[in-house]
Amino acid sequence: MLSLVHLNVLAAVARTGSVTEAAKELHYSQSSVSHHLARLETETGAKLIQHVGRGIRLTPEGRLLANRAAEIVGRVESASNELAAQIGLRAGRVRLAGFQSALSTIVPKAAATLAEKYPGIELSLVDVDPVDALRLLRQGEIDVALIFRYADTPVEEEGFRLAHVADDPIHLVSQRPRDSITNYRESAWIGGCERCQAELMSVCQLSGFTPRILYLSDDMVVMQALVAAGMGVTILPGLALQAHRSSAVHATELPDFPRQIYAVTYGDPPDPPATTALIQAIRESV
Repeated sequence: MLSLVHLNVLAAVARTGSVTEAAKELHYSQSSVSHHLARLETETGAKLIQHVGRGIRLTPEGRLLANRAAEIVGRVESASNELAAQIGLRAGRVRLAGFQSALSTIVPKAAATLAEKYPGIELSLVDVDPVDALRLLRQGEIDVALIFRYADTPVEEEGFRLAHVADDPIHLVSQRPRDSITNYRESAWIGGCERCQAELMSVCQLSGFTPRILYLSDDMVVMQALVAAGMGVTILPGLALQAHRSSAVHATELPDFPRQIYAVTYGDPPDPPATTALIQAIRESV
């Protein structure tokens, strides 16, 4: 049987890229990390690590096992949290990954609600885009992913369970008010993250033109600053404008293109009590 300690070491090496950094993260000595890796190779009968110059790299077998190891270790941690939560909501931890505009608007209110109702629950947060949030969720490194998706966003893979939180309206953001997006068919456009840029293309193409995207940024402050400087136009969701609104730009709602916000969990129901409590707090905060 594979040792959980050995798997945790391999996952740390894969995550940090070196024995030295893995040792620092785990508070082990370098020799101890090397020992655990050697024992894991003996247990599996596979070569997991290759030495390259002064560094190391994972073999294909090592990479395969490391990916599974991260998921296994995350699941064990989740199980520990669930067990603690089953005792009641007096203690435990719940881990949330979300995107920037939600973390700066919805989540602070939800965190305050959770802390007031269940002061023994520790909430941890990480700021990542929806794709990375779902990856962390599948690997068991978080308990809830707060994501956004559009009507044409590809369906999530099997195992993810989505709870609708809210619809977030999209706005045309320009330097001067105009009544139609088609007035900007010849303008330069500012694109955002991968999902946002795909939605920008879709919105413009449904309006009869393909946008000329000259600038890319997933920072709502930067995007509005570019618009204010007359460098182009863009689209931004309502939460982004709620989090930061430049007085030098004009926003016009595009009612036919809202994005949907979901709280996502992974695996078979029911969710642990702490996870359910967090999702309820998120819904109450909208």
